[in-house]
Amino acid sequence: MIPYELKQKCHDFIHRYQRLPGIYKLSLTLWISGVGLSWIAFNPPISSSPLQEHSVISRLSKKSFVAEAVARSGSAVVTLETQRQIISPRNSRGLPPGLLIDPYLQRFFGLEGFEIPRSQVERGQGSGVIFSKKGLVLTNAHVVDRTDVLTVGMPNGRRVPGRVIGQDSLTDLAVIQLEGRGPWPTAPLGDSDKLAVGDWAIAVGNPFGLENTVTLGIISNLNRNVAQLGISGKRLDLIQTDAAINPGNSGGPLLNANGEVVGINTLVRSGPGAGLGFAIPINRAREIAKQLIEDGKVSHPMIGVSLSKVPVRKTGARNHENAGAMIRYVIPGAPAEVGGLKVGDIILAVGEKNVTGPEEVITFINKNGANKPLKFLINRDMRKFHTVITPVDMSDLYTKRN
Repeated sequence: MIPYELKQKCHDFIHRYQRLPGIYKLSLTLWISGVGLSWIAFNPPISSSPLQEHSVISRLSKKSFVAEAVARSGSAVVTLETQRQIISPRNSRGLPPGLLIDPYLQRFFGLEGFEIPRSQVERGQGSGVIFSKKGLVLTNAHVVDRTDVLTVGMPNGRRVPGRVIGQDSLTDLAVIQLEGRGPWPTAPLGDSDKLAVGDWAIAVGNPFGLENTVTLGIISNLNRNVAQLGISGKRLDLIQTDAAINPGNSGGPLLNANGEVVGINTLVRSGPGAGLGFAIPINRAREIAKQLIEDGKVSHPMIGVSLSKVPVRKTGARNHENAGAMIRYVIPGAPAEVGGLKVGDIILAVGEKNVTGPEEVITFINKNGANKPLKFLINRDMRKFHTVITPVDMSDLYTKRN
């Protein structure tokens, strides 16, 4: 309730204000407005709800999803330090090394200018991720290839020796056993089959020796075959990402937004198209790791053919790209030849699934496995027919040929 005296003063003020000339009214109005704004500026309104103010502060200070993802798996990302002995080629034409030490014997045998074989230690570095509480580490095969001494550095500064229990050059994967006492931190494994183009991708590793480096990007594409990158001698369908992967990142994990491992970083494209990174899908890596742990090697089923895309068929002004995969070469005595396949045949389907190119044929054969019959739909000179072929392991095929 407003006091009577205050009411009277307000009434008098309004009465005097109305009797002022126009210019004075305007000046007084502007002055009152300025005083009011100044008071508001130096006396901001108090939030009507302390809970709302706390909510705003929480949103501003909340960690990003990247920090939470790395916190979930980062402790399981390790540094791999390798040492291998390299011996330079001998120039002694098979003579005992001692002859190269004595200058007199060098002149006698005409060996002047021949160098003594040199031995040097080559050091390398890569990344890996612990995926089992038994101390098992996934990494790239090229990181630990021909390694004599392997040391594993943990994020907490601990260093333990490691032992390669299996590696596969065709898929560029290897499994390492940590030789020490746990417990070991582990990273949760995700499902790479659920990835979609545009999903977040977080690469963790040790590029250029800089430990625990994190880069962020997206999944740029899926099922990139290494043949598309001009790489031969590998059997890989890769995840493509624009998250920075540099030398030393090899073998480290590619994480999704939840901090789950969805890939193993394997290479980065240099030269034209530089900045494109690639990772082995974790579902494929999991299968390879299981075989390496149990058998020490990996089975690579094949039917013994070389494939290419079906040539583009021209019809009038339009080009029609045919589906399937064309057989360019058949290995003599291989399952494909036994099954009646010939050069020029087009594989349209494998195991009831249509194929659009050579990569899918290889993928379906891999999933089927060796020594298991598999049905193929073939197009030969515009005539379609089915045939059953039993893939064999690559090592068995080349053993029979030799």
